[in-house]
Amino acid sequence: MIRSSMPKRGNLFTRTAIAAALALGLMAGSAPAMAAKAPKPPKISLSKPFQAAAGPLSQAIEAAKTRADVVAATNNMKTAQAAVNAARGAARTQARANYDASLAALGATLTAEKNQLNTVEPLATTADDRFAFGQLALSLGSVSNDVSLQRRGLTAMIASGKANPVDVPRFNFFAGSLAYDMKDYAAARTSLQAAVDAGFHDNDADALLAEAYMSDNKMAEGLAKLQAAIDWRNTTASKAPVSWYRRWLGAAYKANLLDSASRASLGLVKAYPNSENWAGAITVLREIGKYPGQETLDLMRLMGRTNSFAEERDYIEYIQAADARRLPPEVLKVIEAGTAAGKLRTNDMFVTEARTIASGRLAADRATLPVLERDARAASATAATLMGAGDAFLSYGEAAKAEGFYSNALTKAGADTPRVLTRLGIAQFDQGKLAEAQATFARVTGPRQAIAQLWALYAQQKATPAAAPAS
Repeated sequence: MIRSSMPKRGNLFTRTAIAAALALGLMAGSAPAMAAKAPKPPKISLSKPFQAAAGPLSQAIEAAKTRADVVAATNNMKTAQAAVNAARGAARTQARANYDASLAALGATLTAEKNQLNTVEPLATTADDRFAFGQLALSLGSVSNDVSLQRRGLTAMIASGKANPVDVPRFNFFAGSLAYDMKDYAAARTSLQAAVDAGFHDNDADALLAEAYMSDNKMAEGLAKLQAAIDWRNTTASKAPVSWYRRWLGAAYKANLLDSASRASLGLVKAYPNSENWAGAITVLREIGKYPGQETLDLMRLMGRTNSFAEERDYIEYIQAADARRLPPEVLKVIEAGTAAGKLRTNDMFVTEARTIASGRLAADRATLPVLERDARAASATAATLMGAGDAFLSYGEAAKAEGFYSNALTKAGADTPRVLTRLGIAQFDQGKLAEAQATFARVTGPRQAIAQLWALYAQQKATPAAAPAS
């Protein structure tokens, strides 16, 4: 299974950093892409009633920044936040409670300013007033580290229509991020979508938009947004991080969405083709697909070729699918590999029994190969006979003979075409006929298609090897 997934917020700003970046409209930017010269503040003309009330509030907020009780409460809050970041397990729960208490204490020191803000708000009767009110709310939210105040200020600034158009996408992003923090996912989606539609992609905005759907149990929509985010990132100079693919794959697995999981699997191992990711991609597809034994066998064969067995269960399922009575050489090979890797226990009853059966069957099974070959080469050979011969020789590592039998089976009535094509592709792959294998896998349709697509991708990677990323 995939062991890591995209953090809910990725590398997004903390609430304190958001406030610092936005306070009073000083938007020089906190991420590299936001480092351009800050636009000039909008020219505004305030109504006299609002200006008379807003001036003292602005002064009070500025004074609060250096007031002893506020500074002390802020330092306590920062210490508590550091403790949360450092804590693990049960200790983190207590650390979080301490942080919440320190945040409430900080807010309490600014009760008068918050009441004053509420008094000022009804006086904001013009667009300019409402923009200025938003700045005041945002500034007070910054001092008090109050998410709701920060969001209130941003919303007022955006709704006023007075914000510099250059800033509006960024404002929408931060408004959506804060709404997400407050679990107001519908509002988060609206703001984040507006930001993305306007071309704002900094700070993982596209990924957070996807999370705003998935956190609200709208998995299909969220996964589509996450795939779009990955596609967009991959078209730029950068590359979608591995955590995004793993989040996609894990979420598709949890939602039991086979088509999405198949696309996520392909995307993950195409972008980051290491053994861990191949294991996760194959395992998730196996779990969601709930394939019958023959399909599982070909998927586990891919796990073997990619050397991505992750746990005992992988070897066990391969052994079960191969069946010691039907494909003894392949079962023995898997047992040997699992034992050598330390993943299979030699005293495990299932393993011991499978080894005994396969070992006992091996000589007699090998002796039948000439008869199988003779019957399969007869003009009257049926699809079943040819398929049986192909399976036997593929299991014994004689891929060239297997390829011939599978190719002939395709010409016979009653052939299970998707299965035959899959194994024809495997036989070609094992011979190093990688271009032919890719073409063969591309012909597979139906439930096996997702399996064949992974095989085709691996054949492509073997044909054009590149250094796999470390992630």
